[in-house]
Amino acid sequence: MNKKFIRFSAIALLFAMNTYAQDQEPKQLDEVVVSDSKFALPKEKSGKVIVKITAEDLKKKAGQSVASILSTVAGVEINGNQSRNGKDLGLYIRGGRNHQVLILIDGVPVTDASGISLSYDLRLLPVEQIESIEIMKGASSTLYGTGAATGVINITLKKAGKKAIAGNAYVNMGTQTVAKNDNYDIKDFTQGFALNGSAEKFNYFASLNSTETSGISDAKSANDAVVFEDDRFSRVNSIVKLGFTPTKKLTLDFLANYDRMRNEFDGGAFADDKTNHSISEQYRIGFSPKFKYNKGELVLNAGASKIDRNFDIYSSWTKTVDKSLYQSRNVNADLFNKYQIIPELFIVTGGQFQFFEMVNLTPFGDIQKEKAKFSILDPYATVVYNSDFGLNVNTGARLNIHSKYGNNFVFNVNPSYTFSNVPLKIISSFSTAYITPSLYQLYSPYGNVDLSPEKDATVEAGVEVELANKKITFNVVAFHREENEAIDYSFVTNKYYNIFGKNIVRGIETMLNYSFTEKLKFQGNYTFSDLDRSTKVLNPKHKVNASLDFQATTRLAISAAYQFVSDREDLFGWPSKVVVLKDYQLVNANVRYELIKNRLSIFVAADNILDKDFVEKNGFSTRGRNIKAGLNILF
Repeated sequence: MNKKFIRFSAIALLFAMNTYAQDQEPKQLDEVVVSDSKFALPKEKSGKVIVKITAEDLKKKAGQSVASILSTVAGVEINGNQSRNGKDLGLYIRGGRNHQVLILIDGVPVTDASGISLSYDLRLLPVEQIESIEIMKGASSTLYGTGAATGVINITLKKAGKKAIAGNAYVNMGTQTVAKNDNYDIKDFTQGFALNGSAEKFNYFASLNSTETSGISDAKSANDAVVFEDDRFSRVNSIVKLGFTPTKKLTLDFLANYDRMRNEFDGGAFADDKTNHSISEQYRIGFSPKFKYNKGELVLNAGASKIDRNFDIYSSWTKTVDKSLYQSRNVNADLFNKYQIIPELFIVTGGQFQFFEMVNLTPFGDIQKEKAKFSILDPYATVVYNSDFGLNVNTGARLNIHSKYGNNFVFNVNPSYTFSNVPLKIISSFSTAYITPSLYQLYSPYGNVDLSPEKDATVEAGVEVELANKKITFNVVAFHREENEAIDYSFVTNKYYNIFGKNIVRGIETMLNYSFTEKLKFQGNYTFSDLDRSTKVLNPKHKVNASLDFQATTRLAISAAYQFVSDREDLFGWPSKVVVLKDYQLVNANVRYELIKNRLSIFVAADNILDKDFVEKNGFSTRGRNIKAGLNILF
């Protein structure tokens, strides 16, 4: 265990207790979370440390992508977020990889059934359409099924306002350059608008967004005398949400969404290419009725998505351009009910159905949808008990009925206790999870139909302290995760296989928030991860994030942020060699000003102010000092 970290935690805890002795104001129980029960629950009653990024927090990070914002959360690392706009992303939570993290949009799981890891591509989603994000770490298959092994990212999109008609239009422009490069031409453009409103029993929200970026090559040149061409990235996003409330008890919500992404990319590490590009199109529809009754609420979260990905990749062997098509279809229906047995006790029961299907047409072999499909049916139940003397218990179980793998059983136990005489909450949990192999891992030319699902178990324990009417919040959580039968790829057999034995990940996550005054606030977190060799790739052992927010006037706000990422390991070449990527530090700043109150606001953001030249992934470019400015008009 890191001794400096232990000293830091002890000092922070003593400081918090000392402040409590000086100032004991009543708590404000106003913040709610939904990720650990699927229903709104006061954060104080939750037995998890759930990080919530609010709409106000997103304003402070204007100009950043979804990936860069998530990468500032304790325990979360998104490799590629500091590279050129359009770089493929590696999502790691607690040493896990993309396929072990489940992403929800408005409560509906989103995946790409044609992808290698059955994960969702965060590049498809613009931050301008997001209202808030909740991040819950730890095995969560009891509530959310396959894939929720190391964490759940629950994204809530923007909703209709109370006026009959309202909206906003925005435009952002910025530079896009690598470190030690004096070319600060405008290369990054984002623009869009949104309309929303409510009238009696109806409400609506519609948004259109587009992004166009160039200026940086995907791959990095190994020779400074050789300049690689810029690789462009463009994206168009549209969404329409309609709501109807026929009675006070019943609400009906509908969603239609279209995303299109075009991305140029190179031939790999240190390898330029002027031909490679991809076009991805996503079509999503959703339906979510909610019915409230005397002691509970019945909810259906249903959605369907179709993703088409076309790749043109130059082949150095044949000297031709290989064309590949990846198509996927996913259907999800999650029906669940909350019933309040007594004021302190409620039960959530539900059933979830999921269907996955893919088509893959490449020069190396095809996968037809008649073969590459499976379905999952999961009944589950969760019991939540919130006592009036400080004890909170969240426990549940799920039976996964898989069309190929039969039955899998998972469960969780999550007790916590809040002391009444001191501002201290103790949290703990034990939870299991499973990860189904993807259709690609099963049925592609590199697949293995004999693969077994990965199994995961996490135990965690920690404390949380809130003082001085939440002016100070400190928490620390230690976790131990065991991963069995992890799926990996063999470059010897060119097949996917299950790793024999366990991968073990241990770590500590700690956060400290301190409001010096109403206008000046500090947030910081530190993550320590002790990883097995097979999970070390691109995962830092130490990571620090800190930010300072200053509301100088009612119209002027200033934010500064710092990030430290320790040494990481990467694999390079054939046969693969371990390459150590050196640690790096980033300093960012953001200034926002309301020119016309509640009508017109502007921002200026500076990233990597010190212009540090660092490596995020071996052989690929990273951004240097860049400036972005934008304005937002409300009407």
